Amino acid sequence: MALARYLTLVWPGMPWLWLRGSFAGLVLALAFAVAVDVAVLTTFIWTELVDVRMSLALWTATAAVWLVATASAVTGFPPPLTRRRDASTEPLFVAARDAYLGRDWLSAETKLRQLLAGSPLDGEAQLLLGSLLRRVDRLDEAEEALLKLSRSDAGRGWQAEIARELDRIAAARQQPAAAAGAAGAARDAGSEPVAGRRVAA
Repeated sequence: MALARYLTLVWPGMPWLWLRGSFAGLVLALAFAVAVDVAVLTTFIWTELVDVRMSLALWTATAAVWLVATASAVTGFPPPLTRRRDASTEPLFVAARDAYLGRDWLSAETKLRQLLAGSPLDGEAQLLLGSLLRRVDRLDEAEEALLKLSRSDAGRGWQAEIARELDRIAAARQQPAAAAGAAGAARDAGSEPVAGRRVAA
């Protein structure tokens, strides 16, 4: 896995695109791909379009972009994402969990998001955040967070808990519909005697 991380240095922009999903990394990777394509096309296929000096200049510019981008990536290479909490993040999780159990939703969410910013692969923290979002009736956000966790490696050990949370979200969505149906039935039932008296009169 470490070798695969360092192989991303071969293509400019790829370390940040592949390892962090960076939009800037995507733009740089695509720009370099276009530069290489143009250099190849004008050198080997459309040779009549540009002279040798222009082709050499294109290759030189492409090589310069590669060198600068690779040197920049080496100096700012993204560190590996941590999969487990360490001594610095464990107290933050404990504080978030205690705030959750104390129903201090705002504090718990703030701490969980702070923890996940530094440890985005912490499955337990992601699960707790999804549960919190469900409890404060942010059902769409909760479902999105839980589905994302279920598809990730971090969620492998939490599939049963994720399924329970998703079932609770589905049940919470059905409650307003059931309450509205019961209220409508009560209104209908309440209107029947009025109609009956009106007909009798």
